[in-house]
Amino acid sequence: MTPDEILAVSRRADCLHTEAEVEAAIDALAGQVTAALRDRNPLLLCLMNGGLVFSGKLLTRLAFPLQIDYLHATRYQDNTQGSELEWHRLPALSLHEREVLILDDILDEGATLAAVVAHCRAQGAARVLTAVLVDKRHERKVPGIHADFVGLRAVDRYLYGYGMDYRGYLRNAAGIYAVDPVDCD
Repeated sequence: MTPDEILAVSRRADCLHTEAEVEAAIDALAGQVTAALRDRNPLLLCLMNGGLVFSGKLLTRLAFPLQIDYLHATRYQDNTQGSELEWHRLPALSLHEREVLILDDILDEGATLAAVVAHCRAQGAARVLTAVLVDKRHERKVPGIHADFVGLRAVDRYLYGYGMDYRGYLRNAAGIYAVDPVDCD
């Protein structure tokens, strides 16, 4: 896509949550995560690439001892439809007997998050929790998948901003936006 095409997509999109609303939601999440994990020596795992912005914003609000690592697993590969899960990088730190908090941008259908949770458990994590910036409201989620910490809830449309992308672009949008249906295929 060209920069002009991406700008046209952004002009047609609907703002669902402003930057101020997203920042307030991250503040609230930080309080919840702190209450749950401040005395647990957790390992936080950023799920790349979508979880990058959310993780960075959340981490600066967590004033307790923790470690951070990342993993990269994706089903979208810059498309608007998911496909087979591809693993690009596993965590370098040991998950064995650790309290693990997975940080991701969005819980949509949950296939990627479910696979990451299963991987962490298989690596011997003592407990695996999940935090997402956005949880989409619909009934197509993988059975049993949920987020332990949720910043915002959103309608069932294709979203971008704060780490979520549209065809590899717009992750840096300061707000949560819903793509116009004309731009989804």
